Amino acid sequence: MKKLLATLALGLTLGFGVFGAASVATAQTAPAAVSAPAAATPAEAKPADAAAPATAPSAAPAAAEAAPVLVPNKGDTAWMMVSTILVILMVIPGLALFYGGLVRSKNMLSVLMQVVVTFSMITVLWFIYGYSLAFTEGNAYIGGFDRLFMKGIWDNVGGTFANAATFSKGVVIPEISFAAFQATFAGITCALIVGAFAERIKFSAVLAFMVLWFTFSYLPVAHMVWFWMGPDAYASKEVADEMTSKAGLLWQWGALDFAGGTVVHINAAVAGLVGAFMVGKRVGYGREAMAPHSLTLTMVGASLLWVGWFGFNAGSALEANGFAALAFVNTLVATAGAVLAWCVGEALMRGKASMLGAASGAVAGLVAITPAAGNVGIGGGLIIGLVAGFACLWGVNGLKKMLGADDSLDVFGVHGVGGIVGALLTGVFNSPALGGPSAVGDWVTVTMITPDAYSIAAQVWTQAKAVLLTIVWSGLVSVVAFKIVDLTIGLRVTEEEEREGLDISSHGESAYHG
Repeated sequence: MKKLLATLALGLTLGFGVFGAASVATAQTAPAAVSAPAAATPAEAKPADAAAPATAPSAAPAAAEAAPVLVPNKGDTAWMMVSTILVILMVIPGLALFYGGLVRSKNMLSVLMQVVVTFSMITVLWFIYGYSLAFTEGNAYIGGFDRLFMKGIWDNVGGTFANAATFSKGVVIPEISFAAFQATFAGITCALIVGAFAERIKFSAVLAFMVLWFTFSYLPVAHMVWFWMGPDAYASKEVADEMTSKAGLLWQWGALDFAGGTVVHINAAVAGLVGAFMVGKRVGYGREAMAPHSLTLTMVGASLLWVGWFGFNAGSALEANGFAALAFVNTLVATAGAVLAWCVGEALMRGKASMLGAASGAVAGLVAITPAAGNVGIGGGLIIGLVAGFACLWGVNGLKKMLGADDSLDVFGVHGVGGIVGALLTGVFNSPALGGPSAVGDWVTVTMITPDAYSIAAQVWTQAKAVLLTIVWSGLVSVVAFKIVDLTIGLRVTEEEEREGLDISSHGESAYHG
């Protein structure tokens, strides 16, 4: 218990130590937070209902010239809260049960603990400093401190909550609803990593690593991909270039990532792979049986992941509109296609399709469609799912053997390979010539890129650059973070503790009795 408390204290100290200027006074501006790429912006964007402020008769001319007060649509707000709940369902219990069923029974509770506590810790850090560094104006790589401790969310004088931009001009949502939604993304991203080094890492080491990685990898990548000034900032052509220059680096490049192919899946997968190498292989790996102890729980977890993923992807539209519906349908179709592809591939390889394969195929399809969900047509979504099913099957077999790492629960083989496949194919099937919705070419007029002007090669190259930058960034941060933890806390439990099982040795309890 003392070690756990010391680790949490160390984590908070490290988090604040880097950004020690917490008391720096900054301008109170409402950030135009964004979760999906340009293609998620409806061309038919319409203004939200506006409430005219009460003014004295003599002030009528000034009031007429004032900008309308934007009021969030109650349907959009409700959808964002429902989507947030669905993403929480993905993690607790979805991911926890999916991972838990895949490990040996003596390590079941350790995995559940790592997922639940990691998610909880990252949620706390998100509202302390994470949201501010990811979704406020700073530079091309990281945000600022405008929302440190969520300051400025509530205006006591005006009696109003701050709003966040969506992808339609004149349409906003409460900023606290956006912050809560994005908190779940940060939490699940970090929780995904634990599957790569399950069954042999210290619990305290997991928490210390997550604080470092969240601060120096997740937050910068999220800012680079998703932060921009919002559609209403593009008031005229004269300010368009200036507004774009204030966005995150990958947004400036034009990279498309609807719900986290780079930010979530590739980012986490690279960290997991680095961890698998640096923590080392499990005792007896390759010589002793390490079969999943409950494929039933894994199936339950995969099912909850699929259900929750509708909030993950469709919620990233930030509005209850046609693009949310497109992301919803693609999440259904691509995942179903990936399940079938994995089962066919497995049957061809081994003569039989397995339940584990079907569940893994579902996750592979969900991962691959994440960056493409609202960026491609339904036909493109199905193709992405089919390709991902076969690609990730190779990832957990052929590629895993080539790499030689003990990636316990195939984090890189599914999330890394699936994320890369999805990110690259988004550039292909976003093309209107292939049934995609295209991307916004002019934010001042909200005009989409025409089929003749859309270049698949150029967009795929942009996607590839985003993938490569994410791999390098996450890889470097992960190496340094794991090394720091190894030198200060140590990464692995002892061989005796590992053989006994982490449930007993790390937590003093067992998942099963009798």
